[in-house]
Amino acid sequence: MEEAFFDTPLYREFAHLEEFTRLPDESTILRLRHRLEKHKLAEQILATVRDLLTQRGLLLKAGTVVDAILTPAPSSTKNKDKARDPEMHSSQKGRQWHFGMKAHIGVDSESRLVHTVRGTSGNVHDVIEGNSLLHGQEEDAYGDAGYQGVDKRPDAKADVAWHIAMRPGKRKALDKNDPSEVMSDRKEKAKADIRAKVEHPFRVIKRQFGDVKTRYRGLKKNTAQRVTLFALSNLWMVRRTLLQEMRG
Repeated sequence: MEEAFFDTPLYREFAHLEEFTRLPDESTILRLRHRLEKHKLAEQILATVRDLLTQRGLLLKAGTVVDAILTPAPSSTKNKDKARDPEMHSSQKGRQWHFGMKAHIGVDSESRLVHTVRGTSGNVHDVIEGNSLLHGQEEDAYGDAGYQGVDKRPDAKADVAWHIAMRPGKRKALDKNDPSEVMSDRKEKAKADIRAKVEHPFRVIKRQFGDVKTRYRGLKKNTAQRVTLFALSNLWMVRRTLLQEMRG
């Protein structure tokens, strides 16, 4: 970032540093990041963006879609400590094992905007964080088959109706000649269409912001970065609407 400020005028303009003769060096930028972590300002940034979009009627609160993404962490031990990050763990997806952390998110089922983010090590099962991703004002919640049983957990909210996907094997075995099972398949497709909205924020932080692996050691630092990225993804997805309001 220090080099980018020196080399790229656009970065200096974005950070309002055009008039400064001395640009922030690496130590200054690191102190800022540590301050963000210490005072949990990443969560406040997400909350501020969420409230801003709610006031503009862009973030509704009738339903929430939950999901998690696993971000790989370096598995090499060729570092100063001769060890992998102790706060990262492996998780199996299909027949493959992945080492890293998970970002669990709650997304508005209408607007695709993120309202809640939780960071855990890679071995934490999705269903454990399911109810913590609800903001408390929704009536319906949606999740894939990995969230089976979320409505029976001790932290489940009685006034929320969960719509969880049928397990793939069970859905594949549905009899297409049985009207009741055909209807079940149609319901699964409708739920899948809603759940698909949670993929948009994941795509934005990967494609637009290049978040394809962890950049720091430790869960706290990486979680703070992901919370900030999802706040930015919200602004990215509604950027055209916000610009139209400014011009109007």
